[in-house]
Amino acid sequence: MNAPFLKHIKIQSFGAFTDRVVGPFDSRLNVVFGRNEAGKTTLASFVGGVLFGWEDARGNRNTYRPANAERAGSLFFASRAVGDSTEAGRRPCEEDADLVRDVSAVCDSDDLFEIELSRARNSEGLQGDVSLVGDIDKETFRTMFSLTSDELRSLRNTTDVTAKLLTAGSGTGASPARALAQVQERLAEYTSRATGVEHSLVRLESEQNELRAAMAAAADEAERFKREDKEFHDLGPQRDELNARLDELNAVIEALSAQRVHVERLDREIAEMQEQVVALREEEELLAAERRAMDAGYPELVSLSSSDERALRDQIEALTVEEAKCEHAVDLAQDNFTTSKAAYEALLESEDERAEAERRRRQRSVQVGLSIALPLVFVLAGVPLFAHGREIASLSFTALGVGLLVFAVMLALAALVMLFRPDKEVEAKEARKKDAHWVMLQDKKKLEACLEARAAFKERIVVQLGKAGLGEAQGSLRRSKMLLDEAQRTRSELNMFQQRHQALVSRRTALEDRLSLARRQRCLLFEDVEVRSEATVEAIEGAIEQKTRQRAGLRETSESLNRRYGELKQELSRAEHLRDFDQIKLRYQQVRTRFDESVQDYARLLLAKRMLEAAIAAWESKSQPQVYRRASRLLALMTDGRWTKVSLSSDGRLEVVDAVKTTREPVHLSLGTCQQLYLALRIALLMEADNVGRAIPILADDILVNFDSSRRAGAAKALVELASCRQVILFTCHEEIVEALREADPTLNEVRL
Repeated sequence: MNAPFLKHIKIQSFGAFTDRVVGPFDSRLNVVFGRNEAGKTTLASFVGGVLFGWEDARGNRNTYRPANAERAGSLFFASRAVGDSTEAGRRPCEEDADLVRDVSAVCDSDDLFEIELSRARNSEGLQGDVSLVGDIDKETFRTMFSLTSDELRSLRNTTDVTAKLLTAGSGTGASPARALAQVQERLAEYTSRATGVEHSLVRLESEQNELRAAMAAAADEAERFKREDKEFHDLGPQRDELNARLDELNAVIEALSAQRVHVERLDREIAEMQEQVVALREEEELLAAERRAMDAGYPELVSLSSSDERALRDQIEALTVEEAKCEHAVDLAQDNFTTSKAAYEALLESEDERAEAERRRRQRSVQVGLSIALPLVFVLAGVPLFAHGREIASLSFTALGVGLLVFAVMLALAALVMLFRPDKEVEAKEARKKDAHWVMLQDKKKLEACLEARAAFKERIVVQLGKAGLGEAQGSLRRSKMLLDEAQRTRSELNMFQQRHQALVSRRTALEDRLSLARRQRCLLFEDVEVRSEATVEAIEGAIEQKTRQRAGLRETSESLNRRYGELKQELSRAEHLRDFDQIKLRYQQVRTRFDESVQDYARLLLAKRMLEAAIAAWESKSQPQVYRRASRLLALMTDGRWTKVSLSSDGRLEVVDAVKTTREPVHLSLGTCQQLYLALRIALLMEADNVGRAIPILADDILVNFDSSRRAGAAKALVELASCRQVILFTCHEEIVEALREADPTLNEVRL
C-alpha cells in the first residue's frame, strides 16, 4: 500500500492530554489498548478534530476543550518517495514540492517522508498538505471512517443508510446523494413562497404583478397631486391672517398673565411685609418692657463707669485679702486656744492621773505599814536576844540582840525620812498643770482679741460697701462681687437691647419703605392694564379668560387650516421628490430580468438533478452488486454462516437472508447482528471505494464489544481483510479483543496507552 498513512499523533492540548505523542502506527492493522479512562475515545475524537475541525459546544456534547488552553495538535503521515531518488537528481530527504507542497517533510528510514497536518483554532483552518483530505468530506468521514459502537447502533434506525454508504464511493470526493439532496433543496427554493428566498420564481412573479399595479396607481396619484397643489396655494393667505390675529391675542394674554403674576407676587409681598411690620412693633414693645424691668434693678451699680467699677473691684480685692488674713488669724488663735484648752483639760481629767494617785496612796500606805512593822519585828526579836545573852552571859547573843535593835532603829529612821520626803513627780505634774493653765489663758485672750478685730473689720466692710452702693451685699465681699458681675451683665444686656432696638427700628423703617414702594408699584400695574373694574386680581383673570376664549376659537380654526395645509405640504413635498413611477418601472425591469435568470437556473438545476439521478442509478447498477456480494461474504464470515446474503428489496429497503432462506429487515435483528451487518457493509464499501479517503485511517472505537467470541473472531478476520488495503486503528480496553485480532493477524501493531 503506497498511499500515505498515519504514523504518529502529537497532542499539544486536547481533553486531559497535554504534550502527548502516541505511536508509531503501521500502514495496516493497529490496535490501541488502554484501560478505561486511558483516553482512547479522546484520541479518536482528536484525529477527526484535526482533519475536519473541533466540535462546537452544542448541547451536552464533550468538546474536549481544556480549561486553560486552546485545543491544538498534529497528525504525522508517512509516505514513500515517488520514483527513484536519484532520477530526479536529489536525495530522498530533499523537499518534494509536488508531493507535500507547502509542508515540511523530513526524511525517515526506508525512504519514508513524514507529512504533518496540524490545527489550532478552527478559524485558522487545517495547516499542512490539505490534499491528504481532499478526496473526502466530513460527513463521509463520520459515516464510513469513524466507527463506534454507538454509531453502529444508531444506524439501525437510519432509513437512507444504504444510499449514504453506496453513493459515497462514487469517486467524486463527496457523496452524490448529498449533492442530489442539495440540488433538490435549491429546486425547492425556486418554487418556495418564503419571503427570504430572493430567487423564488413564485415570489418574483408575484412581485411583477405587484409592480404592474403600482405603476397604474402612480399615474392616478400624479393627477391627485395637481389638485392638491392648487388647494395648497389657496390656503396660504388665510393661514397668514389667522396666525397674525393669534399672535396678537397671545401677546395680550401673555401681558395680562405676566401682570397677574406680578400683582399676585406684590400682594403676597405686601401682606408679608405688613405682618412683619406688626411683628417688629410688638418686638419693640417687648424690648422696651424688658429694658424697664432691667432699669428697676441696681441703678447705681448699672450706672457705674468702667473706671469706677475697676476701682471698686480693686477695693473689694484688697478687703478680701485683709479679710482672709483676719480670718486666718482668728482660725489660728482658735486652733491654739482649742489645743491649749484640750491639753489642760487632759491633765485635769486624765484617767491615768487618778490611777497614779491611787497607786501612790497605796504605796505610801504600804511604806507606812512596813516602816512600823519591820522595826517592831526587829525590836521584838532583838530585846529577847539581848536579854537572853545577858542572862547566859553570851556575847554573841547579846551582840546579835544589840545589832537587831540598832537595825530596827535605823529602819524606823529611814521610814520616817521616806514618809516626810516630798514627791518630785507630783511636784512636776503640778508645775505642768500650772503651765498649761497659763498657756490656755494666754490663747484665750489672743482669740478674744482676734474676734474683736474681725468684728471691727466686718463693721468697716459694711460701712465701706454701703458707701460704694453695695449695701445689699450686707458686708459679704463675695456677694458684692456677684452684684458687680450682675451689674456688668445688665449693662451688656442693656447695650444689646439698645442694639436690637436700633436694628428693629431700622428693619421696620426699611419694611415700611418697601411696603410703600410695593403699593405704588401695584397702582402703576393696574394703570398699565386696561381693566375697567376694581383693581383686583380677579379683574385681570376675567380679562384673561375673555381673551383666552377668543384665542381658542381662532386656534381651532387655525389648527384645522394648518392640519390641511400640513397634509397638503407633506404630500406635495413627497411628490416633488417622488420618483416612484420611474423607480417602479426600473424595479419591474429588474424583477423581469431576475425572473428570466431564475428560470434559466431552475432549468439548469432540473438538468443537474436528472444527470445526478442517472449517474447514481448507473453507479449503483454497476458497483452495487459487487458491494453487496462482498458484504454478504463478510457477514457470513462474521456470523459463522448464520446470515449469508445482504441485498436490497424491490422498494429499496435493506434486507438480510439467513442460511435457511429467511429474509429479515435490519430492524428485526438483534443488536449485535445489526452491528455486524452495518460493519460488513462499511468494510465492503471501503474496500470497493478505494478512491475515497486514501490517506485517512479507519478509526474503530470498541466496535466488537457486543460480539460473542465466535463472531468476534470472524469480525477480526474481516478487519484484517480491510487492513490489507486501508490503514485500520482499533481502540479497545478488552484484552480478549486484542488476542482475537492477533490470532487473525500475527503482524498486528499494538500501541499501549
